Amino acid sequence: MKYRPTRRTRRFGIGAAAVIVLAGMNGPALYRFSSDKYHAYKINQPEYKAENGHWDVVNVPDQYRINTIHAALLHTGKVLLVAGSGNNAKNFAAKSFRSVLWDPEKNTFTNIPTPKDLFCSGHSQLPDGKLLVAGGTQRYEKLKGDVEKAGGLMFVHNESPDKPKTLPAGTRFTGKENGKTFESKDPLLVPRAKKTKNPKTGKVTVTASTARVYVEALRKGKKYQTGTEDNYRIAGLKGKDRQNFYGIAQKLSFDKKDFQGIKQAYEFDPEGERYIPVDPMNEARWYPTLTTLKDGKVLAVSGLDEIGQVVPGKNEIYDPKTKKWKYLPKQRFFPTYPALFLTDKGRIFYTGSNAGYGPDDKGRTPGIWDPKSNRFDVVPGISAPDALETSMSVLLPPAQDQRFMVLGGGGVGEDPTSTAKTRIVDLHADKPRFKNGPDLYAKARYPSSVILPDDTVLTTNGSGDYRGRGASNVLKAELYTPRTNTSRGVADPLVGRNYHSGALLLPDGRVMTFGSDSLFADKANTTPGEFQQQIDLYTPPYLFRDSRPKLAGAPKTVKLGAKTTYRTTHASAITKMRLIRPGSFTHVTNVEQRSIALDFTRTKDGVTVTLPKDASVVPPGWYMLNAVDDQGTPSKAVWVKVPAAAKK
Repeated sequence: MKYRPTRRTRRFGIGAAAVIVLAGMNGPALYRFSSDKYHAYKINQPEYKAENGHWDVVNVPDQYRINTIHAALLHTGKVLLVAGSGNNAKNFAAKSFRSVLWDPEKNTFTNIPTPKDLFCSGHSQLPDGKLLVAGGTQRYEKLKGDVEKAGGLMFVHNESPDKPKTLPAGTRFTGKENGKTFESKDPLLVPRAKKTKNPKTGKVTVTASTARVYVEALRKGKKYQTGTEDNYRIAGLKGKDRQNFYGIAQKLSFDKKDFQGIKQAYEFDPEGERYIPVDPMNEARWYPTLTTLKDGKVLAVSGLDEIGQVVPGKNEIYDPKTKKWKYLPKQRFFPTYPALFLTDKGRIFYTGSNAGYGPDDKGRTPGIWDPKSNRFDVVPGISAPDALETSMSVLLPPAQDQRFMVLGGGGVGEDPTSTAKTRIVDLHADKPRFKNGPDLYAKARYPSSVILPDDTVLTTNGSGDYRGRGASNVLKAELYTPRTNTSRGVADPLVGRNYHSGALLLPDGRVMTFGSDSLFADKANTTPGEFQQQIDLYTPPYLFRDSRPKLAGAPKTVKLGAKTTYRTTHASAITKMRLIRPGSFTHVTNVEQRSIALDFTRTKDGVTVTLPKDASVVPPGWYMLNAVDDQGTPSKAVWVKVPAAAKK
């Protein structure tokens, strides 16, 4: 009997022949096409997803696409996305400042009126669920070749103990010797002089007060710069004010002008969905870190001030009850965006991670800091200590273990150095000392790490050079398991993410990633980069299993040390209960996220959990509560409010 091929076989044969012909004509192109098609097929297989997870792109309508630089999860389940001016000088000049509120569950978006340029601000969760946002941008930097007017720092003195004085923006200062005139760019409050009396002699001494303001020449051109110190008369003053108020400036030149910060602070109300102004900080701050303390107050540290210098150790505390700020009694210097975590006994652990400005030999050593006494105990042993800038730091789960991990990082400033090192320290050890963990998937600055409910840590992306220069973005991700001190690769991210990128855990157990601000788009560093406005969602392997726990019932508010019961199906399968603080991420910094292990007992149809008593472990605020079963699958989170502990 003669064999006759079926239609399917004939079609396959014709297709195969065409492939062979095409392969001869364009082998490499065909290989890439086939490879890409196979990769797309592979990553969408159920077995692959169950092992490695899966990435999806969020559908963001054009009118809501912004340069997301800051993101915070709110107790409503929505995410506040903040661009401010979005690292775009044209937006800044036009006062175009953007914030968008995203609902991940419904995938809906809302534009939020944004009062100031909150680009490069700090943010922290407050006990009542509002988000404190403080600092931002007063002026963009100008590189040396772009500076058109001579300018610099003017010290304004007041010798009168009787009154302070506010000098408006545009106040003019004229040098007594050089005769050149400069004007202030911002309003300035000059405090009254300090008057002290010697108790023995009765002699009264008056010490002039000092305030600082940035000034610029009235016109463009090199001839308007100065070369030496001079005293400056202040225009518009009358009577004794002419003698009591004066300026002193060193060289006013065409040197590079750094970014400048603002003092303004706001509480974002998740329910009213608006920014509410509160008292401004004592210091202007650009690139500050805000850390919630055990009593619900917030510590604000570092940043560039109103004249573009790193705040010289003047740290302050925000009280959400009074809406006011108060200086700490003693100073402690940190570079900008330092990773400062609340730890045992209300102290602060500085991991050494930071994200920018400051000298390379000051304030970069890890240690435990007591803000009350200003004592600082160095924690030794960290590897690659010169590559901590743009590194990521995480309080490993569960928080009670007080173990911290520092991942990746690079050299100070635009240094091309990067590292794959991870460093781990146990603060409960007799003599805490960093030890190396498993290397990252690659040398990476700007990696983003997120604590997951199953006690693993997802780390994703980063770049091998400063802001992705040389097409150095890393398209890798991994899961780290603290219990075994091991990591494994998972599904590759869809796009590169470096500077101005981040990631957050969502209530449903997925992870969002956002942002990226590459300097260049090509390996030769000739094509300017574009801000990555795409938002992606990573679904971890634990969400590709057959069943999932569910939690229901119980009150919304649970006090420290208290018990409460939740209904759940298959209570016997529950092996962990985790209380997770919502993240607030910017510039490789998320000191808010922490996962707390809860003691629990199983009931017939649920679980009874007990909260820890220590507010250093559970600072006041809203938390996501997850039940995790014996397969490592977490429930969707239910929201729990933990109030501040009562004062004894």
